[in-house]
Amino acid sequence: MPAFEYQALDPNGRTRSGVLEGDSARQIRTQLREQALTPLSVHEVAEREQRSAASTGSGTRLLPRRGVRAGDLALVTRQMATLVRSGLPLEEVLRTVSRQTERKRLKSVLLAVRTRVTEGHSLAQALGDFPHIFPDIYRTSVAAGEQSGHLEVVLERLAEYAEKRQQMRQKVQLALFYPILLTVMAILVTVALLGYVVPEVIQVFDNIGQDLPALTIGLIAVSEAVQDYGPYTGIGLGLAFLAGTQFLRRPGPRRRWDRLLLRLPLIGRLVRGTNTARFARTLAIVSASGVPILEGLRISSQVVGNVAMREAIDQAAREVREGGSLARSLERSGYFPPMTVHLIASGESSGDLNQMLGRAAESQEQEMETTTGVLVGLFEPALILVMGGVVLTIVLAILLPIFEINQLVQ
Repeated sequence: MPAFEYQALDPNGRTRSGVLEGDSARQIRTQLREQALTPLSVHEVAEREQRSAASTGSGTRLLPRRGVRAGDLALVTRQMATLVRSGLPLEEVLRTVSRQTERKRLKSVLLAVRTRVTEGHSLAQALGDFPHIFPDIYRTSVAAGEQSGHLEVVLERLAEYAEKRQQMRQKVQLALFYPILLTVMAILVTVALLGYVVPEVIQVFDNIGQDLPALTIGLIAVSEAVQDYGPYTGIGLGLAFLAGTQFLRRPGPRRRWDRLLLRLPLIGRLVRGTNTARFARTLAIVSASGVPILEGLRISSQVVGNVAMREAIDQAAREVREGGSLARSLERSGYFPPMTVHLIASGESSGDLNQMLGRAAESQEQEMETTTGVLVGLFEPALILVMGGVVLTIVLAILLPIFEINQLVQ
């Protein structure tokens, strides 16, 4: 039976919402009235999710675009793997997992998937109705697991993949949170000093009839510029950022921008390492699940955010289709770290590509974690030194005229 989401009023006038299974919306309304609830709206989950997918587009990540957190999806996948391994029928697995999850949207989606499975469709086909929640890597791996009879193994690998991606993302977010907070606070403090504090102090020197030091004159000019043009500058920067974002959505400018990032000394290393780790990890999971290498390369290229590197993977897929070597093709592009290329070449030679891809992903993830930690460790004292220099400059610009006045008095 299809799953329906509803909103209804209870006898006390409070709004209730939830998910029920029934043959039609009319039957759901009847069930609600039998529970002394007044139905306000009843919508079939599958139809609503399809409209959502059409409006937002299907995602290429393992993580959904909205409504379902990465950790929740990983937990659900882990629970499904455990229940499938225990021998429960797939229909019962989906029902049990939907009951255990506390996320309303995920619960409704799982019930809708269960409905499709009870109608005779495979799990991969049922997941295909929700591409914005279960993207290519998820659906293709599940299909390979169903065909090979090792669905529980594939689900466990998908859960591990989602968990590692989430852990990596959390580490990066936590590492960047403090520097970003420091930067924002430093900018706000500087603007407050130049826009409000300095003008009040500088008024003392207006009527002294004495030439001010060059540093003080410069500080006054900067302060007046902040007062007169500060809001317009902020608005202009915001508009420029939005315009640049829209401009970079076009294929040509985005390609040139991504190639420029790869050529930058430090940023290029971070971009290259992050995207290589994503590519290697994704290709490892889909290959280990039994997905053909060409399909795996197509899926893996979608998780790579850098357009130049994505095109290099697509070119490598074309060469592999013609019998070429994946490692040599990636090496010719010059975008992938030598360690990753050597590991892939070793995997191709030994026939153990999956394991080597996993090692390459772990190597790049560890390197990125170390590099990020070093950069954050260097950034914090550097920012403190810069802020100290700014404050020292402002203080000197204020004190120098006072020192000159004292000398004249003496």
